[in-house]
Amino acid sequence: MIRYTVTMGIRMVCIVLMLFVHGWWLLVCALGAILLPYFAVIAANVHGEQRTTPVLRPGAIELSRGAEAPHDRAARPETVTPDESARAGDGEDAR
Repeated sequence: MIRYTVTMGIRMVCIVLMLFVHGWWLLVCALGAILLPYFAVIAANVHGEQRTTPVLRPGAIELSRGAEAPHDRAARPETVTPDESARAGDGEDAR
């Protein structure tokens, strides 16, 4: 943004100087007034060195399929499906 503003400021000076100069200086100021907007846009769109560190993507989440820790097992209530309750009543003590 600063480069663009400086370049456009120089262009404005060229336009004003075109009113007061003659000869080759008029051509130089005219070329500056005509070509500087192009170079200002090119300079504004150039990405220089990044001043901040890039944000790193966190790693993937790994799902554990092994045995659960004892504290995790106690925190969750056991769920009983209808099939399990029917098997428990087939002659076994359902305690």
